[in-house]
Amino acid sequence: MKLLFKQRFFSWFDSYDIYDEAGNVLFVVKGELSWGHQLRVYDANGIELGLLKERVLTFLPKFEVYIQGRYAGMIYKDFSFLKPAFHIDYNGWYIEGGFLECDYRIYCENRLIATATKEFLNLTDTYVIEVVHPQDALSALMLVLAIDAEKCSRK
Repeated sequence: MKLLFKQRFFSWFDSYDIYDEAGNVLFVVKGELSWGHQLRVYDANGIELGLLKERVLTFLPKFEVYIQGRYAGMIYKDFSFLKPAFHIDYNGWYIEGGFLECDYRIYCENRLIATATKEFLNLTDTYVIEVVHPQDALSALMLVLAIDAEKCSRK
């Protein structure tokens, strides 16, 4: 399953539309005014599916993940020099990133879950997320949202 993650051009807060391969909206992400990033994920019908909430006043960025109102775990940036490193505290997943911070691979016990690649030559942040199993799409999206929010916090 392939998802196109595209930031909206005119938006006061972080807002994204996530499309399937046919161009249909699968998820809508809306940012909220808060200390740190706070992003809510909705399905195409407007039903809230998840929340990504940045913890503030931490040495390195940390993001709490809530799926359907329940705490699911934490994503946080690890200290590293050359390659981006993130720690994922849910689903038993781990992530490997490239040197240029534009491609990531998500694994569970050496089994590929998803890949995320940032596309260049776009006016807004755009990623292609390829998920092996459709049931992992929301969790993979939450990871990519956290990575993109961490990059925005750095700038």
